[in-house]
Amino acid sequence: MIPKDKYAEIMKALPILCVDIIIKNTSNEYLLIKRAYEPLKGVWWVAGGRVLKGETLEQAAKRKVKEEIGVIVDVVYPVGYYEDVFETNPFGLSTPLHSVSLVFSTIINNDNGILLDDQSTDWKYSKELPLKFKIKSFGS
Repeated sequence: MIPKDKYAEIMKALPILCVDIIIKNTSNEYLLIKRAYEPLKGVWWVAGGRVLKGETLEQAAKRKVKEEIGVIVDVVYPVGYYEDVFETNPFGLSTPLHSVSLVFSTIINNDNGILLDDQSTDWKYSKELPLKFKIKSFGS
């Protein structure tokens, strides 16, 4: 784990590489989680987070699903990328947070095992993804 002061310095200087995972149930609804921290505190979003050094993007996506909702997924499919500059960040820095996310999708068959970590306060299914969630598909 990167110490917070070092991570804050990295955020000031570089974009942060992340994965976001669009999780659907068998009814074709999206699993959204309400974020507990900045950026997007209190906003319904998809699971995701930073890619760690030494892990593949696919490994990072599977890890984030397990960490954030407590569900193990065997397969994730790349669907595009998402990029944003957030004015808020988890450290209260005056520098905006620039993140680049590779977006994956997966399906879960049962939501009985959903157990949120401290990154989220609630979860729900939705017919729509968040409006701000813009995906640039591969090949377009």
